[in-house]
Amino acid sequence: MSQPIINIEKILQSLPHRYPLLLVDKVISLEVNKKIVAIKNVTFNEPHFAGHFPNHPIMPGVLIIEALAQAGALMVTAAPDFKAEEKLVYFMSIDGAKFRKPVVPGDVLELHVEAVQNRGAVWKLSAVAMVDGQKVAEAQLAAMIVDKEKK
Repeated sequence: MSQPIINIEKILQSLPHRYPLLLVDKVISLEVNKKIVAIKNVTFNEPHFAGHFPNHPIMPGVLIIEALAQAGALMVTAAPDFKAEEKLVYFMSIDGAKFRKPVVPGDVLELHVEAVQNRGAVWKLSAVAMVDGQKVAEAQLAAMIVDKEKK
């Protein structure tokens, strides 16, 4: 397995998500603001498997899409001028989501996200999730960079 370009410590600095909703373990390939490949190791002890489905665990499609969105956010937050302490990346929309094959415990989910368009704070992304070289899910995503609220 390849060494991470962005490890979990940097992911925790870049994204506001925490367990059980942090769905990216590492980044293995990155072209800032262009494309990213991240990894989510799917394990049986994740809380959604208790109910989805007992005796036949399948990762919910909505969580696969969320993992893709988090990978896309990491691509944007990796830019040298991005200030994670001041900004957030909000998920705006999902188009054309398709689920092709179940994702189960033990799978290594590869999250491939590519920038399609960037207009100021709004990003359009093409996202594909793969397991063992096979496409398991895909979607077109949109996200927006916003200022964090001051407390």
